[in-house]
Amino acid sequence: MAHPGIANVMDRANILVVDDRPDKHVVYSAVLDELDQNLVHVNSGQEALKEVLKREFAVILLDVNMPGIDGLETAALIRRRKRSAHIPIIFITSEYGEDARVAQGYALGAVDFMVSPFAPEILRSKVKVFVELYLLAQYARRQAEEHVALNAERAARAAAERASRRSAFMADASAALGGSLAVMTASRELPRLAIPFLADITALTFRGEDGAEGRTEMAWSDADPAQSLRTESVAAVPYDWWREAIERVIESGNSERFDEVPPRAGSSSAMTASAPLEIPRGTVITSLMILPLSARGRTLGAISLGLGPSGRVFDADAAAIASDLANRAAMALDNALLYRTIRDQDSRKNEFLAMLAHELRNPLTPITNALYIMDQQGTDAGKVAWARQVIGRQTRILGRLVDDLLDVSRITRGKIALKIESLEVADVVAVAVETARPLIDARQHRFTVSIHETPRVNGDAARLAQVLANLLNNSAKYTEPKGGISLTVAGDGTQVVFRVQDNGMGIPADSLSSIFDLFTQADRTLDRSQGGLGIGLTLVRRLVEMQGGSVSVHSGGRDRGSEFTVRMPAALPVEAPSAAPGAPASDPPRRNASRKKRILVVDDNQDAAESMAVLLRLEGHVVHIAYDGQEALDLVPSIRPHAVLLDLGLPGIDGYQVAERVRAMPEGARILLVAISGYAQDTHRKQSTGFDRHFVKPVDPVAITELLSAGRPSEALPLPENVVAFAKKR
Repeated sequence: MAHPGIANVMDRANILVVDDRPDKHVVYSAVLDELDQNLVHVNSGQEALKEVLKREFAVILLDVNMPGIDGLETAALIRRRKRSAHIPIIFITSEYGEDARVAQGYALGAVDFMVSPFAPEILRSKVKVFVELYLLAQYARRQAEEHVALNAERAARAAAERASRRSAFMADASAALGGSLAVMTASRELPRLAIPFLADITALTFRGEDGAEGRTEMAWSDADPAQSLRTESVAAVPYDWWREAIERVIESGNSERFDEVPPRAGSSSAMTASAPLEIPRGTVITSLMILPLSARGRTLGAISLGLGPSGRVFDADAAAIASDLANRAAMALDNALLYRTIRDQDSRKNEFLAMLAHELRNPLTPITNALYIMDQQGTDAGKVAWARQVIGRQTRILGRLVDDLLDVSRITRGKIALKIESLEVADVVAVAVETARPLIDARQHRFTVSIHETPRVNGDAARLAQVLANLLNNSAKYTEPKGGISLTVAGDGTQVVFRVQDNGMGIPADSLSSIFDLFTQADRTLDRSQGGLGIGLTLVRRLVEMQGGSVSVHSGGRDRGSEFTVRMPAALPVEAPSAAPGAPASDPPRRNASRKKRILVVDDNQDAAESMAVLLRLEGHVVHIAYDGQEALDLVPSIRPHAVLLDLGLPGIDGYQVAERVRAMPEGARILLVAISGYAQDTHRKQSTGFDRHFVKPVDPVAITELLSAGRPSEALPLPENVVAFAKKR
């Protein structure tokens, strides 16, 4: 009878009966049918081997004496196969007295030898034992397989649930972190996401502006789950080992994990309720994980996750989720910071454009008024002279504004060229003071200059003077009338130190770090507007750094004055070469007398063309005007000009095309071509290869008259080689 429960798993076992006599098979069936198992009958060893290959058997009844392969040989072959080596074999023989064959049978793994004829009850009972053992083994194996499958299913279900929770958590995190571009919103959402899903306490540390650890936002949950999340902002975490670990994580960008708090290698201070900082109150943290907040190759800070009251530990799954959360938080914070930077830059840009419009309109008002007075009081020489002075001053102001803009553009694109040489400090200071003196005098400032014994300075003469003049003008603008300004120069080892001090409105502490940024002014309110575009100090810093120096600013605060310090590399003194004995002193260069020339002015701006014509006629030249390119090309063969002043931005045929066609004319190579344009970029200068000179609007009248006055008409100016080649190709 089968073991209870076995029938529910497997109803029958296979029994293999191997005998060459048919009558024996009838006997076996009669004896074993009572067991109600599956009997498989074969007549030879070969057939037995085939059946063993096809199925499993609980027991084999094997006749020893068979033709061909006898029972012993068949048993040996069955035992060689790993799958069938364990099957019990009962040998049936009529020659039990042969001890040698019996020993050989047991050696082959036989479990019994039975002599034929045999007692049916004995055979049946022996076979029944092996059948029940087989069924029990099958039952146990099936149970084990089901247990393994159940465990695998449970593990897969648990993994799926964890993956689902992780996906839901990350989706919530992405929505929360990406829902706003405000930095503080992202910092508030992180603790809400991490507690209690990942940790019992969080500490979000932002990197300070100087690269060191900055402030920390700590958050924790009380034991009562009904209580909301509690937060507190601190200057830094109060435990040395923890603070040092945060600094290491921020510096290296690699996370750190402590399964014991405090770590054995750290200090002995324990994180308990009796610690100096009662955050979290009454909470003992047993493990801690610190992860960097890194995005776009830089680390913005670190997030600390602590466990303790919940009794949990950081397993591999929690560590992976924490790492993913830190990455997403870093991206959200980086986007928020980037948005804030762009917003601030856009705000400064808009303020700059408003200031630019304001500063450009300021000079236009007195110019317009002066022109009106000249129209109304044309017979009053005094009024006309005054109006000319006003127009001259305001035009120079406009020129300086445009020059500042162009300087910033050239410096930003790296297109500015410097001539670094050994300079006399007094000469540089004299030029700077001369430039700033009108504004200083207009505001009646007390101004002092002090140059201590100092070596020469290495730098570009014009640009260094521009730096000092910008600083002096800045002090003059932001110091109340009759205030004090000083410029001191002294040597300091291998450097020359220039200091510009004033007792003016000062600079607030929160503006000191950005005062040199583009389009930045310390005070932009209308009632304190002092003019300027907010780019003067940007020029100062960039020009100083390009010359190998540095600039810094100090101020005690609002209405407490300011001090700008420029440090430049000192140069060795240079001995001036002595004049040869008897050598006459060189005379200053004299302007050549103007010679009458035929000049063609080409400009689509009628006022610009006519005003240039008036200027040149005052110099004695014969001037013709053309307002477009085709008209100019039609005039050149008939008037045969010595020089053509050509605007580049002409309608229809532009100035470049006009120049090419003029050079292609028979006498084109001898004509002095001067490009006049509002474009000052190097690209436009390089395109002007067919011209002798390139002037940027507004053109200095002295420069243009000196250019036209050089030499005889037939020897105007020697043409550059590229211009000659340009003409020959045509």
